[in-house]
Amino acid sequence: MATKIKLMRLGKMRAPYYRIVVADSRTKREGRVIETIGKYHPKEDPSFIEVDSDRAQYWLGVGAQPTEPVAAIFRVTGDWQKFKGEAAPPPMKVAAPKPDRKALYEEAVRGNGEEPAAGATTPKKKAAPKADADTADSSAADTVAEAAGAGGEGPAAGATSTPAE
Repeated sequence: MATKIKLMRLGKMRAPYYRIVVADSRTKREGRVIETIGKYHPKEDPSFIEVDSDRAQYWLGVGAQPTEPVAAIFRVTGDWQKFKGEAAPPPMKVAAPKPDRKALYEEAVRGNGEEPAAGATTPKKKAAPKADADTADSSAADTVAEAAGAGGEGPAAGATSTPAE
């Protein structure tokens, strides 16, 4: 059986990432694989490349043929030079480690803990003057309704009357 070391595409549109896999040469790109030997994330800066060097050397030694993109990855990681017996390439660029969130939080707390807070960061909202006018109108309407209900002689609240001539 002829084996190839190739890339299996995963991810979304415009956000691909790949697994470096060993598979039968007749299988599809995302078809059945024999073994996964690495990862490749081209969209990160710098690109993330992780290869299990021992397994890559084994498969190259038993005759598995890498595709051109995989051969380029092996040249970057130094696995191809190790297989051919050549000098190792310069080391790869590695992304800077991300800062620890807990350490950043503790530093911010220490920085703000020394200064007393002067007050609220946003001013308190003032009551709208319209709300005062609405409450005055409703209390006046209540007084009129009570007077109409208590007298019993006048017209019903809300009804209009015209003087008789």
